[in-house]
Amino acid sequence: MSNPDRADGVTRLDAVVIGAGVAGLYQLHRLREMGLTVRAYDAASGVGGTWYWNRYPGARFDSQVEVYQYWFSEELYKSWKPSERFPAQPETEQWLNFVADRLDLKKDIQFNTRIASAHYNEDTQRWIITTDKGEQIDAQYLVACCGMLSAPLTDRFPGQSSFNGQIFHTGLWPKEPVDLKGKRVAVVGTGATGIQVIQTIAPEVGSMKIFVRTPQYVVPMKNPKYSQAEWDQWGAQFHELKKRVRGTFAGFHYDFESGPWAGKTPEQRLAVLEKFWEEGSLAMWLATFAEMFFDEAVSHDVSEFVRGKMRERLHHDPALCKLLIPTDYGFGTHRVPLENKYLEVYLQDNVEAVDCRQSPIECVVPEGIRTADGKVHEVDVIILAVGFDAGSGALSRIDLRGRGGRSLRAQWQQEIRTAMGLQVHGYPNLFTTGAPLAPSAALCNMTTCLQQQVDWITDCIDYARKHGKRVVEATQAFEDQWVAHHDETAAATLVVKTYSWYMGSNVEGKPRRLLSYIGGVGNYHRQCDELAASGYPGFAMS
Repeated sequence: MSNPDRADGVTRLDAVVIGAGVAGLYQLHRLREMGLTVRAYDAASGVGGTWYWNRYPGARFDSQVEVYQYWFSEELYKSWKPSERFPAQPETEQWLNFVADRLDLKKDIQFNTRIASAHYNEDTQRWIITTDKGEQIDAQYLVACCGMLSAPLTDRFPGQSSFNGQIFHTGLWPKEPVDLKGKRVAVVGTGATGIQVIQTIAPEVGSMKIFVRTPQYVVPMKNPKYSQAEWDQWGAQFHELKKRVRGTFAGFHYDFESGPWAGKTPEQRLAVLEKFWEEGSLAMWLATFAEMFFDEAVSHDVSEFVRGKMRERLHHDPALCKLLIPTDYGFGTHRVPLENKYLEVYLQDNVEAVDCRQSPIECVVPEGIRTADGKVHEVDVIILAVGFDAGSGALSRIDLRGRGGRSLRAQWQQEIRTAMGLQVHGYPNLFTTGAPLAPSAALCNMTTCLQQQVDWITDCIDYARKHGKRVVEATQAFEDQWVAHHDETAAATLVVKTYSWYMGSNVEGKPRRLLSYIGGVGNYHRQCDELAASGYPGFAMS
């Protein structure tokens, strides 16, 4: 980047990128390629986004590493050698640093800096952006790559500050090692993150109390090591994989290709389920039968198959089965966690499961956690795996104001709306990745969807500039049309009937709407491509 203009203490840029994770790094690279003066800002001290903050014990992704990749450079893909199919957080953070160093991106990233506000100036048609350090930036374009799970719910229970021991939120885990050996540990939350923590720390803690509210269907992860020869085989498929992930339902290299449920005998259906169960990946969720998302009867049968697998591992213990095996929602309508001997942890003598449906957490006290039955669970360490204000939370925590001083935070407190998760009407030249109403908000292999959005945004800006346009804004009519299509698509599924973060149910007062577009990644990409090929109808340029 050429040096930004500075006048009256204001930094003047063509574009500001918020975030230096998977999307932010690629967006910085693409805008620099166009010759724009651009800088990325991140609250962390290094690159990585979610892979910087989520360094809790056991953190690893559950997309296979061969598709959790950047697709703009075959040479980049082949020159990084992962150690295993599902690498852990430290290796993923190293990979993103490797990418940033290869592309020389860090010189244009300002770390340890949070964007506090961004106000659109209608007179200049530019954004005035302020950091938590007081720096003012004047930029034409603002691209939010804040992440869909980057607003942790930290103050979850009354009395947290009174606790005599240590409290950690998994999404804000310290860099320094946390010693849990021999300690009395409480883990609150049994979603994908809580499961990874629980199975990882179980061998070292003195005792563990696990506070269970919503049980999860789980699938055992198979995580083989990768040799150089095996990685070379994946490298040889680079172009095929790149094309493949863009067209599947969830952006992986597998898809629903087993044929329709109705056309199979019970024995054939069982064979498909057994085959994908043995796969040890999210293919059990995203490559068996799509009907599980729509049809109550199919959902029941697939769910019962998974319940049977879980019962066996819990030794058919009636109390544990009742607490840990879901019965009030179907398999796949929540996020499906992959795990490694998670259920077996509950069979340990030093582990106690606390039923939070029977007796919810009331507050944190100096000695530990008090539940509604009046019992105080005394512990030394509390680990909060209580999740995030997903999709909308990161942007809502910035004071974002568009035309007429309208506040995005206030609008989204009333109703969460976007135009394809790429823009919001009333906020000219604000582009978003990982925002609500796009597959990238939840239902996608993130590298697939985030790169597609970055490419679309970059091409849109390039198109505007080449046509002498300074401002791009989604129209009200187009946003209305997309919201209606999104809702109609969602309403046909069982997902909208569940209580989950997919629906915003985990945040009190959050408007209820499926956060992620569920019409399929391939379908979404096709619609985006058609818009671009037609000159961006629905996006007013002036």
